[in-house]
Amino acid sequence: MPRILRARLAAQIRRKQFEDENRHYRERLLQKELETAEARAAQQIAETRAAMTEVLEQKNRELEAFSYSVSHDLRAPLRTVDGFGRVLEEEHGAALDPTGRDYLRRIRAATQRMTSLIDDMLELARAGRDELRRERIDLSAIARSVASELARAAPERTVRLQIADGIVAEGDGRLLRIVLENLLGNAWKYSRDAAAARIEFGTAEHEKLMTYFVRDNGAGFDMSFAHKLFAPFERLHTAEQFPGSGIGLATVKRIIFRHGGRIWAESAVGAGATFFWTLGKQSVESPVT
Repeated sequence: MPRILRARLAAQIRRKQFEDENRHYRERLLQKELETAEARAAQQIAETRAAMTEVLEQKNRELEAFSYSVSHDLRAPLRTVDGFGRVLEEEHGAALDPTGRDYLRRIRAATQRMTSLIDDMLELARAGRDELRRERIDLSAIARSVASELARAAPERTVRLQIADGIVAEGDGRLLRIVLENLLGNAWKYSRDAAAARIEFGTAEHEKLMTYFVRDNGAGFDMSFAHKLFAPFERLHTAEQFPGSGIGLATVKRIIFRHGGRIWAESAVGAGATFFWTLGKQSVESPVT
């Protein structure tokens, strides 16, 4: 009797082992099928994403080319309108009554604003189309040159300019000049009503990266609207308060993005603004030499 029980027990054990092995085999097979399906799905997602990215990039290139072409073609007729308006004003203005001269002045002002807007749109398009040429750039020298141009254009202004020495970067000199022209130009414009206008260009450390900044003590803005700063045609002040097209900061962001960096701002209404930006992965421990 014990022999029969032992035999039955051994048979039960063998059957249990067989069932366990069979279950483990099915589980491994199922796991392999799941891994294969996941890998296939991941590949399909990657291929779809790559295809969509290529389509999106192509559409962006077509849109930029279209914008560039339209903007370029609009400049000639606008120059013609403004040119004839200037001749009419200079040679025949005396024959017009005050209302006629006012209409003429408005026509010329509108064409000049549109020309300025088109120039800004062309600059935005070029910032995304032109080849990026990296070299060692003296940003301090560029900033001083831009500041001198601003001062010559508005000799009646008294602005305290602080430009740190020895600020260099690796990047495209022409494009980085556009960055400084826009940021220093904005600081100059928005500090117009400050009692003692101050503008500073310098560097700081942010997350162990070399960070550049332009700071002013001008009008500032409400940080709750900061998300609109770098979108084309978005403005936080009216044209009556401060003129502009709303394209400059969008151009700046595109240039900095092409350099592998990012840009952000800190401000408060009536307390000025500071724009910070990085240019790739340049660390403070390994500055450009």
